[in-house]
Amino acid sequence: MPHIVSSSETPAMPTVVAKGPSGVPPTSEEISSSLDTIFTSDSSQKSLDGSYALTNLLIQGAGCAGLLNYDVLAAVRKAASDKKNGAKRESAMLIIGALFERFPREFPLSEAVFLLHDGGIFDIALDALSDKGAVVRDAAQYAIDALFGCLSPEAMVNSLIPALERYLSKGSGKWQGFVGAYLLIEKMAVKAQLGKGTKDEERQKDLLRESMGKTLKELIPIVESGMHDLKGEVTKQSCKTMTALTTLLSNDDVAPRIPLLIKTMENPSAQILQKAIHALSQTTFVAIVTSPVLAMLTPLLARSLNTPATPQETLRQTVVVVENLTKLVHDPTEARTFLPKLQPGVKSVKETASLPEVRELAARALDVIETAMGDSHLASGSVSKTTPEEVLDVLNAKIQEHGGLGGSGDSKLQDLAKNYIASMVREDINSRMHDRVPDRIDPYLRGLLADGNREAVATAVQSHYIAEDEIKFGKPAPEDPNDVEIVNADFSLAYGGMLLLSHTNLRLLKGHRYGLCGRNGAGKSTLMRSIANEKLEGFPPQDEVRTCFVEHNQGEDANLTILEYVAKDPKIVSQGMDHICEVLLEFGFTDGPEGRQSQPVGSLSGGWKMKLALARAMLQKADVLLLDEPTNHLDVANVKWLQEYLRSHTEITSLIVSHDSGFLDEVCTDIYHYEGKKLVCYKGNLAEFVRQKPEGKSYYTLSASNVQFKFPPPGILSGIKSMTRAIMRLTNVSYTYPGAPRPSLHDASLSLTLSSRVAIIGGNGAGKSTFIKILTGETIPQGGKVEKHPNLRIGYIKQHALEHVEMHLEKTPSQYLQWRYANGDDREVFMKQTRILTEEDKAQLEKPVDLGDGRGGRRIETLIGRQKWKKSFQYEVKWIGLLPKYNTMISRETLLELGFFKLVQEFDDHEASREGLGFRVLDPKTITKHFEDIGMDPEIANHNEISGLSGGQKVKVVLAGAMWNNPHLLVLDEPTNFLDRDSLGGLAVAIRDFKGGVVMISHNEEFVGALCPEQMHIADGRVVSRTNNAVSLDRFEDSAANSPSGPGTPATGSAVTSAAPSAVNSGDEGDLKFRAKKKKKMTRAQQKERETRRRLRYIEWLNSPKGTPKPADSDDE
Repeated sequence: MPHIVSSSETPAMPTVVAKGPSGVPPTSEEISSSLDTIFTSDSSQKSLDGSYALTNLLIQGAGCAGLLNYDVLAAVRKAASDKKNGAKRESAMLIIGALFERFPREFPLSEAVFLLHDGGIFDIALDALSDKGAVVRDAAQYAIDALFGCLSPEAMVNSLIPALERYLSKGSGKWQGFVGAYLLIEKMAVKAQLGKGTKDEERQKDLLRESMGKTLKELIPIVESGMHDLKGEVTKQSCKTMTALTTLLSNDDVAPRIPLLIKTMENPSAQILQKAIHALSQTTFVAIVTSPVLAMLTPLLARSLNTPATPQETLRQTVVVVENLTKLVHDPTEARTFLPKLQPGVKSVKETASLPEVRELAARALDVIETAMGDSHLASGSVSKTTPEEVLDVLNAKIQEHGGLGGSGDSKLQDLAKNYIASMVREDINSRMHDRVPDRIDPYLRGLLADGNREAVATAVQSHYIAEDEIKFGKPAPEDPNDVEIVNADFSLAYGGMLLLSHTNLRLLKGHRYGLCGRNGAGKSTLMRSIANEKLEGFPPQDEVRTCFVEHNQGEDANLTILEYVAKDPKIVSQGMDHICEVLLEFGFTDGPEGRQSQPVGSLSGGWKMKLALARAMLQKADVLLLDEPTNHLDVANVKWLQEYLRSHTEITSLIVSHDSGFLDEVCTDIYHYEGKKLVCYKGNLAEFVRQKPEGKSYYTLSASNVQFKFPPPGILSGIKSMTRAIMRLTNVSYTYPGAPRPSLHDASLSLTLSSRVAIIGGNGAGKSTFIKILTGETIPQGGKVEKHPNLRIGYIKQHALEHVEMHLEKTPSQYLQWRYANGDDREVFMKQTRILTEEDKAQLEKPVDLGDGRGGRRIETLIGRQKWKKSFQYEVKWIGLLPKYNTMISRETLLELGFFKLVQEFDDHEASREGLGFRVLDPKTITKHFEDIGMDPEIANHNEISGLSGGQKVKVVLAGAMWNNPHLLVLDEPTNFLDRDSLGGLAVAIRDFKGGVVMISHNEEFVGALCPEQMHIADGRVVSRTNNAVSLDRFEDSAANSPSGPGTPATGSAVTSAAPSAVNSGDEGDLKFRAKKKKKMTRAQQKERETRRRLRYIEWLNSPKGTPKPADSDDE
């Protein structure tokens, strides 16, 4: 402890070890004598020694009661306020330091005495921080730090915070004391932040974070008032404290807006408030809203609602934010605490707003508020919290059963003890940390109850609340004696600078199949990869528990045959080729020279590649299968086969990441769910999990409430004035892969419009992806014809969507988009086979072209322009070796007849892309907004490398790239792969509302049934049937209760569904004709002017040098 010493002195710290009370209390004269000795000492060391002696005397003889019975605290308070005697003030601080340092360790109840009883003495130490004597300030700071170090999380919330609130609210202290108080609040908030400590340390942080978060409704106004203090030091510290307090929110939706919210508190001008409200209105609220979030946002929203000068637009945004927040408040107690502060303002807006739209929104928000505050809201799954009064009743009953309180001390101390204990135990009960309850009771009753009885009371209270917890949350399922535990690991998991899981437990039983559920980016695949790479602490090594990670790795060893590919694994080849062939045969890979085992890996469809990965896992004899989206690319028959396979192999434990709700329902015995950086295990399949956790219902409905996608409008196509007019047609197209014995696609036709919603359905390897590749120009058909509007823009996402970005893993999503569209064209279009010049194309460019205009043969250098001509286009051709003035306009049909298809197609793509990007500025602000519309966090889009993103986040990057140039037609090959349920719902709603055409391949019947009235079935490379079905609008969460559904409902097109027929069965197989603008008939005066121009041009040619080509007359000239 700091104290004044002379240069010749060496201070000696007393080392008296305090025991419990000896039963012989000191006399009042002894205490008075000790106090006099301390206050009259002639050196700091003697005063310090006396302070420790007095503390030990009280501990050994009187306990907490001695602090009250001997008026020690009153004497210390009087000495500390003696402005004329600096030595007395120093001695008072030394006594407080000794008491704070030693008393709580022996008698924890002294915390409440120092901080709460009759105002406590903690405020004395805070006031002493402003003392003119440095030694007094140092002693006061030491005392404060000593007491702070002794407090448990429960004590901090129930004694220290109330003491600090009382001190800061009185407003009569010195500014140094206010700075010290704000600093303590900051230290508590920092202490509660997530970290990488031991399991016990992190549990204490969790408890402090949750308990302290409930006090923010009182703390935030107090700290905010400090932000406006006239003293700069107070303002600076309170701003730091507010920043620390915001870390308690633990809400990913509000986190990006925190700096702006703090700025609004710091500078409460109308402009900044409106800016904050606007930012909140642009936020998609997903996470459950708890009291910390409400405590932060309620004052700002109330100020916006109650300020008469608030603009109507800001009021509209405010009531929308209030409604969205209220919908996510699951605890009626919290609703009743905060929402009454907003209710009058919303009601006033409903009655007085000038705009009808604002009044209507306010009425809707008011209904939501009233519903949230009602008891019926408990049905959403929230559980009522235990109150201190309820704990006090239980505590009193248990104390009376064990003889009641006795010992020294008056009834005030006993009441203080019971109330303080009840408040602390309440925190443990509500946080479900029942193991901490005995330590909040037994030590705090020391001196008031006999040792054996204290322990009995603590155990009885703990048992009572464990039983009550089982009534609220259900008893833990009894363990099956036949279950064999193969994994029981405690671990934390981080990726880069992001903590994904903090001190959680993973327990796996033999033969159980665990579904791993959580939002995209929660860390599901990272967890499985860590297990597979043996980097997860506590997880058994491969020689004890053999694990196999079955993931989507489609690119390696594409030229090897399937049998060679499997046999090259040293863990498998030792089993013999015959056994390998048998296992492959079991998975459907036929043997023999013509069988699938002899085919190259690269020729397999996505579904067969997944079966190959599963076959390898079986051959490795895995104890634990790690399955990452196993149903991706599998058709219905193969999904059923996989379900049966997993269910029948009861010796294998499976950990499954999947967004297919039907699959998880069929195979899972347990569900692990990501909750607050913990893994929580629920018995039963997904349906049982949703029953226990109602907020998980998004696994069964397509909803955009959590993740919203917005697709840009496709723009105008010249000559297309109807949503049902064909914009693209495939006629009798066929394609055979090199080396394949039969065609992958034969004689297939399709016609598409802007209103098309076409699903292409078929088994694995049926030819669906080949059809899509021909549609998008990835592949050139070997037979048939592909026609499309020259300005048509197509957005395409491949079956293996990550191929789009696998070459750009070092870039951020924003950098990838800038690279892709840097030159005004889509660079990925140039990688298509229909754009790459073959040797034949290059030879064609070398041939001279004679147009019969007298100029002879010339070689084409490039196309540099295009304009309307009749019902088609004509292109400006630049010739090799000739000046631009000799450029020639040649019609599209002539160029195609001459064999320049790819040259024309490349220029059409350039013009279409230029048209689509005409109002797109490739700057960071626009790119960030585009990624937000696709459902990606701007922070991730701008700063995280693609290599560190989850599969679902990478798909969003690909989707953003495809939609950047405003395509007219969106082509999706297995769009549901990798996306979680929330993102799947957002994508479904975006496709439903998209104003362009959509073609998709998907095995997800739920997704297809909700979106696509037209279904084209392909088998063995042939179109076997085409059907028009009703879309199931009831699969959307925002559909009306009476939405049409089922086969009896006509699939009519609407502005909402854009599901008009797209002429899949159209018999019109003629060439696509796009009407140009109708030519006006010339007047006689215009005809005379044209003849004059032609005559003058002819005379000019006659006077030109010999050999000058004669200018041709056109219809327009």
